[in-house]
Amino acid sequence: MPSSKKPKRMTRRQFVAAGTMGCAALAVGCKEGNHGNWDFLNDAQARTLTAICDQIVPEDDFPSASQAGVLTYIDKQLARHYRRHRDIYRDGLAQAGAMSRERFGQEPAALAAPQMAELTSAIEKQNRKFFDLVRSHTFEGYYGAPRHGGNRNAVSWRMLGMAEPPVNGRAQYDLRKGSA
Repeated sequence: MPSSKKPKRMTRRQFVAAGTMGCAALAVGCKEGNHGNWDFLNDAQARTLTAICDQIVPEDDFPSASQAGVLTYIDKQLARHYRRHRDIYRDGLAQAGAMSRERFGQEPAALAAPQMAELTSAIEKQNRKFFDLVRSHTFEGYYGAPRHGGNRNAVSWRMLGMAEPPVNGRAQYDLRKGSA
């Protein structure tokens, strides 16, 4: 005999709350699952790329490549304008990790400076296309406009003794009354 009880209906407020919680859980799961705080790179790739970029532009009196935001720049570009280079980065970073584990028994990010320099030289010789791309993107991120994610606080421009160039479209004039 069927039950005469009607199923309890969800209120509109409960429905919206459940939907919001589900979407939030999905978004957090997707963002943290593979990519951490990155748009394209995963955390392991970012650590390897950091080690390579910091060999290209090491820290001295001025910040290294990673300290200047180069990884943010490269990651943003790979997620958007440089999509065509994604496979080269994936393969090159995987190869760098494998070479490091084979030669030194550790990931690139864990290597001492002399070992990382040796690994970077080996990457340059064995995968020139990947290395040249990383070097080019490192310089773009380090010396380019901060609005693209790199050159944090215009560090490279200060290093070169350059004034920060004005942003296109902004007035170059003092518009206060009485000034010309």
